[in-house]
Amino acid sequence: MSYALRRGSGGSGEKYGGDGLIREYQFLTPTEVTLLTERRTHRPWGLHGAEAGKAGENYVNNEMVAGKYQATLLAGDVLRVETPGGGGFGSA
Repeated sequence: MSYALRRGSGGSGEKYGGDGLIREYQFLTPTEVTLLTERRTHRPWGLHGAEAGKAGENYVNNEMVAGKYQATLLAGDVLRVETPGGGGFGSA
């Protein structure tokens, strides 16, 4: 359904951390889904006093799910994966 930059997800600093991505899928038939995603609890750190990037988030039908997730999703269900942003570099 969509593929976009996750604007503002990178950490601030002298060098801004890279933005993550947003991927959204709507299923047309029942589908087995397994997510093995990282950085959902601990944010990507910044270096030399810069800010950490935003943690990633996963949603099924607008409800947050864990980074490690397995389920059968039904036709019409929507999976949204927001990847973490990178940590910044240098003075914040």
